[in-house]
Amino acid sequence: MKKKNTLITIVGPTAIGKTALSILLAKHFNAEIISCDSRQFFKEMTIGTAVPEPDELAAVPHHFIQNKSIFEEYNVGQFEREALQKLDELFQKNSIQILVGGSGLYINAVLNGLDDFPEIDSIIREQLQKYLQEKGIDYLQSQLKMLDKESFETIAIDNPHRIMRALEICIGTQKPYSSFKNKEKKVRNFHIILIGLTAERPEIYGRINQRVDIMMQKGLLEEAKQLYPHKHLNALQTVGYRELFDYFNGENSLDFAISEIKKNTRRFAKRQLTWFRKDETILWFDFKTDSEQIIEAISKRLATF
Repeated sequence: MKKKNTLITIVGPTAIGKTALSILLAKHFNAEIISCDSRQFFKEMTIGTAVPEPDELAAVPHHFIQNKSIFEEYNVGQFEREALQKLDELFQKNSIQILVGGSGLYINAVLNGLDDFPEIDSIIREQLQKYLQEKGIDYLQSQLKMLDKESFETIAIDNPHRIMRALEICIGTQKPYSSFKNKEKKVRNFHIILIGLTAERPEIYGRINQRVDIMMQKGLLEEAKQLYPHKHLNALQTVGYRELFDYFNGENSLDFAISEIKKNTRRFAKRQLTWFRKDETILWFDFKTDSEQIIEAISKRLATF
């Protein structure tokens, strides 16, 4: 390992200010940014995924933002390989690089490697898909809560594919999905400094509500309308779009859909914090902390490598 190769990783709940901090740190350390937001990969989803503004993207080089199409199959294993390859390239330029995002599964893949799961009989997945169609996502959520409460509290339970993946492991192995996770960390060719941004819950929720209102002002409704014909695609099984698809289906009013986006985003933020707080190596800062204080903490950690 080149002794100083270090990946500064910024985590925290949605709408907390990770993008602004990542750009500030990238400028300070002359680094580039690897985005680790599994919703921002897709070029057709701009407003609803809070893609950084053009001036932010222009401020420092960003990677893995709107680099895929919703019509492409893309998973965490592919991202892990591509991100590590990109980091090898970037470390040739500078020994410090930045990883930022709120997708715990994808961040963990880059930092620690993917977990190994046993092969599961495809019949189980077919049965779960049948349950999803006949009984709805609520039924699958209740099953996961019963079989694996830890996974229920941390994975994106609004995403049917994530729920079915966890359930098929639970059912096929008779063991919790969470029991297979974080067994053995892969050795990476770089050091890791984890920085977490947080705030009191009312502050986080207020920022989320405000962000959703801004998204609607920017045209989220029209963006969702254009994507509506493709609502079955995996990339679109996400907060901010699914609620509006229900509105287009005539299942609820627009006001209700907007309130559901806010509620489900708040739930998502709670799960993000639950996920990240399991990692005791994260250096946590209030989102209002002066950037110089965060840089000082990073510099102290860098000096120990």
